[in-house]
Amino acid sequence: MCGTCCLPMGECISVERQVGPFSFECESVSTGTPFLAVVDEDKRELFIDRSWIDAHPAACRFLRPRGEHVICTIHETSPAQCKFYRCVVMRVFDHGGNPVGTVTGTLALHSDDPALRAIWESVIGGAREWSGDLEERLEKAFRDRGYRVG
Repeated sequence: MCGTCCLPMGECISVERQVGPFSFECESVSTGTPFLAVVDEDKRELFIDRSWIDAHPAACRFLRPRGEHVICTIHETSPAQCKFYRCVVMRVFDHGGNPVGTVTGTLALHSDDPALRAIWESVIGGAREWSGDLEERLEKAFRDRGYRVG
C-alpha cells in the first residue's frame, strides 16, 4: 500500500469511458483485455477527491491516498495484471527479528547484509524468473543460516 508499483501505471490501464458514477469501461493496455472497473463501495468517498490524482498524472487513475498509504480504489474489480503482481514476496529478518532484506516479485534482493546477499547468489545463480520451487529453496537457505523469513 505504498503506491510505488502503481504510481507509473497510468499508461497501463486505459479508461475508455465512464458508464456509471463509479463504473468505467477500461482496457489493460499491455494485453488489450477489456474490463469493467467499479470503485469499491468503501472507497468511493476517497475516489471523488481528485486533488491527489491530478497532482500525479502518471499514476493509475484509480489510486488515492488514505492516511500514509496509497490504495487501489478498484481492488475488487482490478485487472489480472494488478491482482497477480507481487511486490514483496519475502521479508527476511536477522536473529533478533530486525528486518535485513526483502525479495521482490521481480526476482531482486534488496539488502545491505553481505551474508544474506551471498546466500541469495548461491541459490539464485542464473535464475531469470520467480517460481514456487525457487521461493522454497531461498526460504530454506535463509532459515538454515539463522535468518527468519516472513
